Amino acid sequence: MDTVGSLRGFIAKTTSANHEEFFARRCVWVNGPVIVGAGPSGLAVAAGLKERGVPFIVLERANCIASLWQTRTYNRLKLHLPKQFCQLPKFPFPDHVPEYPSKDQFINYLESYANHFDIQPQFNESVQSAEYDETCGLWRIKTDQSANHREVEYICRWIVVATGENAEKVVPKFFGFHEFGGDIIHACDYKSGENYRGKKVLVVGCGNSGMEVSLDLCNYDSTPYLCVRSSVHVLPKEVLGKSTYELAALLLKWVSLRTVDKILLFLASWSLGNTDKYGLKRPEVGPLELKNTEGKTPVLDLGTFGKIKSGQIKVVPGIKRFARGKVAFVNGEILEIDSVVLATGYRSNVPSWLKESEFFSKNGFPKAPFPNGWKGNAGLYAAGFTRRGLSGASEDAIRVAEDIGKIWKEETKQQKPPAACHRRCISQF
Repeated sequence: MDTVGSLRGFIAKTTSANHEEFFARRCVWVNGPVIVGAGPSGLAVAAGLKERGVPFIVLERANCIASLWQTRTYNRLKLHLPKQFCQLPKFPFPDHVPEYPSKDQFINYLESYANHFDIQPQFNESVQSAEYDETCGLWRIKTDQSANHREVEYICRWIVVATGENAEKVVPKFFGFHEFGGDIIHACDYKSGENYRGKKVLVVGCGNSGMEVSLDLCNYDSTPYLCVRSSVHVLPKEVLGKSTYELAALLLKWVSLRTVDKILLFLASWSLGNTDKYGLKRPEVGPLELKNTEGKTPVLDLGTFGKIKSGQIKVVPGIKRFARGKVAFVNGEILEIDSVVLATGYRSNVPSWLKESEFFSKNGFPKAPFPNGWKGNAGLYAAGFTRRGLSGASEDAIRVAEDIGKIWKEETKQQKPPAACHRRCISQF
């Protein structure tokens, strides 16, 4: 179905089926794709479309681009990987930026990226639902504009889901949680250890965030307790001055993934020693294989393990229950705790708004593994769900932009853009 025919079919179907609802809601025809999310993935897709002359809009629920980086990260955060593995397509980091950019440097880079490609997201607009209308072959995306409390419905041929793997924080339920009485926050609300001086702080979660929050607390003269509930791979950030990630990427060009895992574990043992005896038991599956199969990222050590070995950071097992000012652990130990930081991760929120079950699974990730999880049916695309960080997101974005650009070029050779066809349905270019 061509663009003009799709739009006419939608208008006829909608006005006849639900006349009052159609007139009550502001309806916008988008002559191109709608990109949901203005993080790195959404920006990368938008830049690719811009280069190909494809019109689009970007919808963002927050009031800024890359809201995860701008509002939900701690102050000391730096990229854990060298900058060449974190840059977006067609726009390298400036030479003056260090190999491991800081949080602020990365945010400045993303803002420069948006300015360079003239990407102007529509902020404070949260997608409530997105559903494919099979009758007219169009996507219907309903949003809430928080600034003016107005509902808008966007009609388009293509939708790009770029809300990312970390859209919503994960807060586990613990027995007696409400009895604790002390300060409990998620790591997304943690900024620094300044307010925790002299306090006993339980950090729940031993991923990269949990490890780094524990290190930050230690540097502010707190007493951090790191709750390690499962096995974890801890790798050195660098080996002999070379990024461990960069070394792994190089080795993968020559030998198998399992061989690379064996090399990484040997280097980790040589550099860090035996992590098991300090409460950080390694999984039986290698770090890269575990990342690919379960999405569990290995920890790149920034100095936390040294603090654990010296006893400045104390490792504790899983939690049994909370009580007033205390926490009981599964090994029978009970500790007095002042505050809790939940470094328990994030999850995708796609199932809460995308009315689709063929392409995305219940956990909010594409069912097809990387590199095949970027395109679904009926104009549905995804970017940034690769579990491979910014490099994987960039690969997705390039494929999405190329595919939509090819279709756009073919379909618009002999067509003119459709004019506004209804006083309540305006055209967006």
